[in-house]
Amino acid sequence: MKRITNYILYLVVIPVLLFTACDSLLDVDPSDKYSADTFWKTEEHAKAGLSGCYNALRPWRSVHFFEFDLITSNAMPYNEANGTQAIGKGEHLSITPLIATLWKNCYTGIGRSNTFLDKIQGVTMGDELRNRMIGEAKFLRAFYYFNLVDKFGGVPLIIETPNAEKHATQPRDSKEAVVEQILKDLTEAAPSLPTNYSGSDLGRVTKGAALALKARVLLYNERWSEAAEMAKTVMDSGVYSLFNDYRYFFSEANKHNSEVIFNVESSLPDFQTTNDQDIFRLNRPAPLKELVDKYLMIDGKSINESSLFDPTQPYENRDPRLHYTITVIGYPYNGKLITKQDVMTTGFGMKKYTSYKDNETIPLVERSAFNTILIRYAEVLLTYAEARNEASGPDASVYDALNQIRKREGVNMPEIQQGLSKEQLREVIRLERRIELALEGIYYSDILRWKTAEIENNATMHDADNVDIVVRKFRSDRDYLWPVPHNQTVLNSNLQQNPNWD
Repeated sequence: MKRITNYILYLVVIPVLLFTACDSLLDVDPSDKYSADTFWKTEEHAKAGLSGCYNALRPWRSVHFFEFDLITSNAMPYNEANGTQAIGKGEHLSITPLIATLWKNCYTGIGRSNTFLDKIQGVTMGDELRNRMIGEAKFLRAFYYFNLVDKFGGVPLIIETPNAEKHATQPRDSKEAVVEQILKDLTEAAPSLPTNYSGSDLGRVTKGAALALKARVLLYNERWSEAAEMAKTVMDSGVYSLFNDYRYFFSEANKHNSEVIFNVESSLPDFQTTNDQDIFRLNRPAPLKELVDKYLMIDGKSINESSLFDPTQPYENRDPRLHYTITVIGYPYNGKLITKQDVMTTGFGMKKYTSYKDNETIPLVERSAFNTILIRYAEVLLTYAEARNEASGPDASVYDALNQIRKREGVNMPEIQQGLSKEQLREVIRLERRIELALEGIYYSDILRWKTAEIENNATMHDADNVDIVVRKFRSDRDYLWPVPHNQTVLNSNLQQNPNWD
């Protein structure tokens, strides 16, 4: 996607004035050639404005991505940065950084999208391009609102250009009302969006992205039949397929592969990532034994059931996705055998999202251009399987969706045993989601919506040596929703706090 110049970006970053009274990002009388009165006239202005809506996704390249797995039994951070450890321990507050930044970053994106949607009608340009860009902006607004309701429940629903007098004291709308607006935006966006792009437009929102996000929203809100139908629409489109290399699915070399539905673009030198450096050197995220033990054996049985499991060689004969995702002591990575010194936090490291190979040594990569993949085809298959099973119970299509993932080239796990009950297959699906999407920032949302966080996040977590390393705490009467950030309730007394956070 074409970069936006700084002076134009400065203009189109219209804030939602719910953050702070002095937090405005709009200079109404800038010293350069553009102002709020002279902008929004030409097609180039519209493109720059839409780029501002996309640029609000930048925190989803890191902070709002795998960081959420660090709150669960999948992984932990090596330090307290961002507040993930505090949330996992049940010690978070309404001033915890991750909570405050998610609220602010979502409303930044919403404010930009709203401004774009209000202004685009006055821009001189062709109708076909205008309609496509409206679809992109509606998808982005839906994406930002979805991230809010997923963690906070109901939030102020604003679908017009931010206005301090009108919006600064607006109360929260119900979660149901916000979800309906999300679904409306996605429904309206899809018809005007193309199935794919090329060249500098790669990474823009497609029709498949709108439908796949809609399927996720419906799934998370237990609208099972609708979610299955929407996922099936994506499956039947023929646009996407499972990529044949799970280990390097996320690599810079395989950007925009057949499985990618929506990602956040990265490029050097301006929009770079530090995945290779942070994951390898800082051991963030650090996977936990609780996740590692969930990977099945190659016979499709758990480590407690399989005769292949050898406690003296616990990482042999495992689902190949274990070694594609996680670095383990005693196994090669970046041309050396991993030692405790390499993965000091938990005895495990994350391999997903890195450039390094097992048996080849390359220097530490300080900066890279990995695209952060927010929606991929495997998730759509899992959405279909879960929603279809919940709506009508097991059938051949549910097994087929799951087995496609398990039979991916290079994974080749056994097909799922036939004849399972709805309840038994539910557990299989949940485990498959956890393993296939491990450390992709989704599992925390899963245990919240499944209402299993009160069990899983009320436990002691362990390192590779089975030593107690962190205690998770979760209050079922409070922690299924995050608190509204403190600065928001101070600025707006009409923002009602979530239950038991006062």
